Amino acid sequence: MRSIWNGAISFGLVSIPVKLVNATENHSISFRQIHLADGGRIRYRKVCELDEEEVSGGEIGKAYEDADGTMIPITDEDLAQLPLPTAKTIEIVAFVPADRIDPLQMDAAYYLSANGVPAAKPYTLLREALKRSDRVAVAKYALRGRERLGMLRVVDDVIAMHGLLWPDEIRAPEDAAPDGDVTVRDAELDLADALMDTLGEVDMDSLHDDYREAVEELVAAKAAGEIVLPAEPEDTGDGKVIDLIAALENSVRAARKSRNVGGAGDDDGGSGMADVHPIKKTSSKTSGTAKKTTHRTPTGKTVTRSGSSTAKKSAPKSTGAKKSTSTTKNSTGSAGSAGSRTSAKKTAKKTATKTAAKTATKKRAASSGGTTPKKTAPSRKRTSA
Repeated sequence: MRSIWNGAISFGLVSIPVKLVNATENHSISFRQIHLADGGRIRYRKVCELDEEEVSGGEIGKAYEDADGTMIPITDEDLAQLPLPTAKTIEIVAFVPADRIDPLQMDAAYYLSANGVPAAKPYTLLREALKRSDRVAVAKYALRGRERLGMLRVVDDVIAMHGLLWPDEIRAPEDAAPDGDVTVRDAELDLADALMDTLGEVDMDSLHDDYREAVEELVAAKAAGEIVLPAEPEDTGDGKVIDLIAALENSVRAARKSRNVGGAGDDDGGSGMADVHPIKKTSSKTSGTAKKTTHRTPTGKTVTRSGSSTAKKSAPKSTGAKKSTSTTKNSTGSAGSAGSRTSAKKTAKKTATKTAAKTATKKRAASSGGTTPKKTAPSRKRTSA
């Protein structure tokens, strides 16, 4: 980078030779003025008002215009005789915390480069001292014919200097605040906080000049002879806010949508985290209703009267009936067989009683008249049988 000033930093009795280079550059696109009739370029020529003749740069000097229009010539020699100790020196006058510098005072930015090998040691000393103290240096310097105020701070491993406006060059914000008392509600502040949280932080390196890119595309299109269609104007709302709450809510939704927080196709955007919605309980209610309408049949089966489960569970009714019928038949059969066994026992008992009576009669007859005992054997056999 080309240096625009050579001098030294005065750090007490320490002198640090440095070169001043621009830390910023202007990327804005400049235009030339042309004659619309023939496209010829319009140039500004320096012409003397008295003789209306064009004057070259060597014939031009400086002058101060008095209030009555009188021109007071000032030469370079006049200026050189003025006491200006900062003409070739950046004189550090104090070290202060960075928050003591009002951003309104910030002006152009420069890098200070060590000028030569001998400057490396004191340059590094000042840089490390600024780092460790966590402060910035306030300095005076002269550039382009006037003394200026500056602030020195460390950027990476380089000392940077920001030009500062003098305190009396900062205008007071008179009549800039809204007139009258304005009350802001807590709900509006909450929405403003939500919008700030949604916008969040940004990588400063990702920011770029959209307008400059559009101008470059326009110039390239016209140079190629293409037809440039006008862009659709965006709705800026004309600065009129009808409902502040609605405007803030819409802003939050738009910011979430633009950052694609809620995922593709999410019109309501997101919140940086997933939105939590209450689960619909329609299915669970239906399930609960089905459970409430269930009942037990006389056969002990559970039957549900809702949906397809009703058809599936009501079908086994015929099976249950068959089982009940077969059970009844089995019960009846069992009862019948038990009755048969009882009657058989009674018949056998009666038969045994009759046999015993006949046997006793025969015994009495035998004792009285001679019947052989052989005939009683079968009677015993029948009795036992």
